[in-house]
Amino acid sequence: MLIQGRMIGVADLEQIRQLLAAHPDWSRRRLSQHLAELWNWRNATGQLKDMAARTLLLKLEQRGWIALPMRRQVPSNRMRAKRVPSLALSESPVQDNLDRLLPLDLREVSASGGLSRALFENLLHHHHYLSYRSTVGENLQYLVCDCGGRPLACLLFGAAAWQCADRDAYIGWDGPTRGRGLHLIANNTRFLIPAWVRVPHLASHLLSRITRRVSVDWQSKYGHRLYLLETFVEVGRFTGRCYQAANWRRVGRTKGRSRQNRPDGRPYRLPLKDVYVYPLHPRFGFRLAGGQGPSPQSPSPNLCPPSVA
Repeated sequence: MLIQGRMIGVADLEQIRQLLAAHPDWSRRRLSQHLAELWNWRNATGQLKDMAARTLLLKLEQRGWIALPMRRQVPSNRMRAKRVPSLALSESPVQDNLDRLLPLDLREVSASGGLSRALFENLLHHHHYLSYRSTVGENLQYLVCDCGGRPLACLLFGAAAWQCADRDAYIGWDGPTRGRGLHLIANNTRFLIPAWVRVPHLASHLLSRITRRVSVDWQSKYGHRLYLLETFVEVGRFTGRCYQAANWRRVGRTKGRSRQNRPDGRPYRLPLKDVYVYPLHPRFGFRLAGGQGPSPQSPSPNLCPPSVA
């Protein structure tokens, strides 16, 4: 079976059971770290994937195939407990032509700390309609300022959606292939231009600039390239015109269903969202399939239909 992007066979399951039997006094954390070391399970930069190993163990237990030791402490919700810094921001209107604000400072701040990171988090937390506290897993965080240092926008890229029928059909993925290639896609999970910033064509300009550098930035941080970007645009709230103007391709719409159910068994209803993608490589379908088979749906990004910003 495929769990956490890794094929698990009978021998692997038996190895895990023997590990649990041999060390009944070990904590779940120590078990996952040791398992990752046994398998030499690392990311592209060589870091041990102990959190992936822990999630794998939890999924095996949920299916009734192993029994983990009792938790020694209740895990805290780090994102919910995090206190986002409150900064005094100038909300003076920025209304100008884009060329008068150039050159823009488009900076990746996820590892920088300091004022830039605090400003990024503060803007998203207080001014994005979905708010923001923190992000987990692989991610890039971009803060954009004009030539005078005034903040204009924030963009966050993180893990791709585990499953999206229209996206998967566009790529040509089945379940196992998706599990192997999902880490090669990033999701534009947040895009904020504050309400006091009104600059024509700024949004599509930033999206175009991001697509030219995001894969390089991702490889520099995580040791592997990206081959596709995705985003989900809420229907009725946004039009998606800036993505269209930046040559992103609309490939479908979500069904408005959640993977989680209510206590009474009924599924949660979610807002409908249009699905947009942007290929970062002419043969993205071939790359996302692990270099196997033809790639009939791998057009150049420039072949997307034009639109007005």
